[in-house]
Amino acid sequence: MADPTTSESAPRPAQPPDAAHGLPAHEVVLLLATDPERGLGEAEAAGRLLRFGPNALPATRSAGPLRRLARQLHNPLIYVLLASVLVTAALGELVDSTVILGVVVVNAAVGFVQESRAEAALEGLRSMVRTTASVVREGQVRSLASAELVPGDLVVLEEGAKVPADLRVTRADELRVDESALTGESAPVAKDEVVLPDHVAVADRRNMAYSGTLVTTGSGTGVVVATGAETELGDIHRLVGAAEGLSTPLTRKLAWFSKLLTVAIVALAAATFGVGLLRGQEMAETFTAAVALAVGAIPEGLPAAVTITLAIGVARMARRRAVVRRLPAVETLGSTTVVCSDKTGTLTQNQMTVRAVWTPAGEVRLTGSGYAPDGELRDGAGATLTPAPRSALWWTLLVGVACNDAALAEHDGRWRVVGDPTEGAMLVAGAKAGLGRDRVEALAPREATVPFSSERRWMATLHRDPTAVDPTDQVVAVKGAVEQVVERCTRQLRADGSLGPVDRTLALEAAHALAQQGLRVLATAVRPLSGHERQAPATFDAGAVPDDLVLTGLQAMLDPPRPAAARAVAACLAAGVSVKMVTGDHAATATAVARQVGLLDQSATGPAPVLTGTDLAALDAEELPAAVDSAVVLARVSPEQKLRLVEALQGRGHVVAMTGDGVNDAPALRQADIGVAMGTGGTEVAKDAADMVLLDDDFATIEAAVEEGRGAFDNLTKFIAWTLPTNIGEGLVILVAILLGAALPILPTQILWINMTTAVLLGLMLAFEPREDGIMSRPPRDPEQPLLTGALMARILLVSALLVAGSWWLFQWEQSRGAGLAEARTAALNVFVVVEAVYLFSCRSPTLPAWRLGLFTNRWLLVGVGAQAAGQVAITYLPAMNAVFGTAPLPAGTWLRIAAVAALAGLVIATDKRLRRPTRGS
Repeated sequence: MADPTTSESAPRPAQPPDAAHGLPAHEVVLLLATDPERGLGEAEAAGRLLRFGPNALPATRSAGPLRRLARQLHNPLIYVLLASVLVTAALGELVDSTVILGVVVVNAAVGFVQESRAEAALEGLRSMVRTTASVVREGQVRSLASAELVPGDLVVLEEGAKVPADLRVTRADELRVDESALTGESAPVAKDEVVLPDHVAVADRRNMAYSGTLVTTGSGTGVVVATGAETELGDIHRLVGAAEGLSTPLTRKLAWFSKLLTVAIVALAAATFGVGLLRGQEMAETFTAAVALAVGAIPEGLPAAVTITLAIGVARMARRRAVVRRLPAVETLGSTTVVCSDKTGTLTQNQMTVRAVWTPAGEVRLTGSGYAPDGELRDGAGATLTPAPRSALWWTLLVGVACNDAALAEHDGRWRVVGDPTEGAMLVAGAKAGLGRDRVEALAPREATVPFSSERRWMATLHRDPTAVDPTDQVVAVKGAVEQVVERCTRQLRADGSLGPVDRTLALEAAHALAQQGLRVLATAVRPLSGHERQAPATFDAGAVPDDLVLTGLQAMLDPPRPAAARAVAACLAAGVSVKMVTGDHAATATAVARQVGLLDQSATGPAPVLTGTDLAALDAEELPAAVDSAVVLARVSPEQKLRLVEALQGRGHVVAMTGDGVNDAPALRQADIGVAMGTGGTEVAKDAADMVLLDDDFATIEAAVEEGRGAFDNLTKFIAWTLPTNIGEGLVILVAILLGAALPILPTQILWINMTTAVLLGLMLAFEPREDGIMSRPPRDPEQPLLTGALMARILLVSALLVAGSWWLFQWEQSRGAGLAEARTAALNVFVVVEAVYLFSCRSPTLPAWRLGLFTNRWLLVGVGAQAAGQVAITYLPAMNAVFGTAPLPAGTWLRIAAVAALAGLVIATDKRLRRPTRGS
């Protein structure tokens, strides 16, 4: 009778189980209505493809060009400018309307170009599953595009293959899978067919292989239980899509400021128009004055200044190995209060390294980190040593290299491991002692292998004995879990290479002590074979490995911290930025790394502030925020929990930066106020979900980025403090003229000249200001602190009053001395510009006097002032510009009066700064 799954009959119903890890493999196969040997038939697979859809993550619609362009105009200040364009055009003031429209177009173009850098996080996730897979269909192994897989397909897994869908393992032959990108687990996970409880976390489901992970060693088969959006990768895809990027502190403050300023400007312009009508002035003239007030009060240069200041911050960060993908992220870094850092690949190197070797003769420490075979062996006193041949240390290192299937490879100066990272660490340890792979293979050629088994938990190899006189003598090399290897040992090597009875208690206590330091410990043993004990390589198997092994020692390893991680963490803590480790790895390993990088007190003996994923799951919504805020290490955390804890911290008012490199980090990277991904070791998913990418994968770069972010915000605040007095002063001058029924001291075109030229040539030069001393010794800004503090607002009002008083006085003075209206207006215009130039130097620091900062520490400032001076000469004396802007040449005496007004204003501003300067220690 034909097998229904391989016949060309109608599709047969199949029900993918919800918790395949909690069911025996044969029940999963039964539920999926597939054949465990022959797989699905082509007709059945085609029917299921129609039913379940392709094995691909769903695409999302991105905003089109018109929508992105419209977003650039969605700002209350822009609305007022656009209204001004229409009004001035209707009144025939084409120069005014053209200039205002030009400002709007430039600002919109800058924002459009920045936003057009496509958000590709979801596309990155989809690309992870665009692979081919070996699939059993109708009893034959075929290579199919992963998109064609359906629930019930039987997939063949081999070393180096990417898992194409979520699989329930049905056969595992020394199968190990690297799940670090999905779970944060730093070591490959051994897979088997055992049934697990339903509540087991994803990271502990050793009978499952998940889409997007990588087979490092061994082989096996698995039946597809989920495809596309239903996979664990699909769950993360949904989380990334749901975790919309938040507005930044800067954008929130600017939005509030824009709305407030818009209401104030419109109200003031309306009041001006009303007062003018009540005074009997002509409607057209009064309306022109109201428009002039509105245009003058709007800081047209602010949007461009924000963009350019942040862009300069981006360039500075790029020089320090941090690439910013979204401009507001520059400022957000400066206001960050919490950094949630992934462990593997972020605080650590993601390169397993042997740190200690224990033998019955004592413990030896190894220097160096990562896969580069550079380092030394040192005894307890710190002295360098070389293992003596035949000693316990020599044999322990030799077995680590001989009983090993990994390989080291160098490319462009970077070392990597091909195979299991744990075995790679043992290769490096041997190389540091002069026992590299080539030498060991020459000393002890391998003849046979018993692969590692998750049931036995050890691996054995058969070699020629490098210490035997008889060249036909052999030696069995064994490495594996401490308990299993020590249990098979009856003797141990002494320091001098002689044999003695095994002390199992001593070995197990040593292993426990090393494990308490967060180290992963493996035991090594040997058994010489001579005479009749010699084994035939063809028949050497697990049963042929003797039970009376000789214990040589233990190798203890971990994924070491990055060299600069501890210093960077300390700098962040000193700057008032809390650092939390968030990882999918085990709590003991995470705690050990946290102590090494300074997150936890090395000398503390009490319980560490550590929470696990299980702890988080037990907390309700009210308890979670406080618990997460007080925790330092969060281990065995799932992607959903990472997202939840970021939201909890944000709920407590924190500005959260989340760092990570794996697929499992993507949702939290997207939700965080700023997501920071690793550029070299990070997945494309993490990079695309992040706001910033660290080119060197170094946590220390985050400290530099925070410093640059604070500097960028400082410079932006300096620009706002400098530009607003001009806008307010221009508006007040117009208002005073209307209230007094006098001629306007400055015309709308002159206001536009002042606003646009000074914003570019004077104000933007503040974006090049160097960072102030002590910028990383102050606490982060309060996220709720307004953009305009009380002290800043007082300074702005003072300078506005000085501008109004100085320009109005000189306008009246010049007219009283017989000057024409155009000449008087030109004098008032130049008062605004010269006072602004004087005030510019004061704005370089909110507290220090200008002379303390050095004249040449910002050379761009001098260039800008020189260019502005040339512009003022041109608008004052060139006939063509006189005709366009309604100006007139000034005599030398007027320039002396302008300089006197500017000097007096500068003296008042300096006195005010000195009186408001914080006292030492306050």
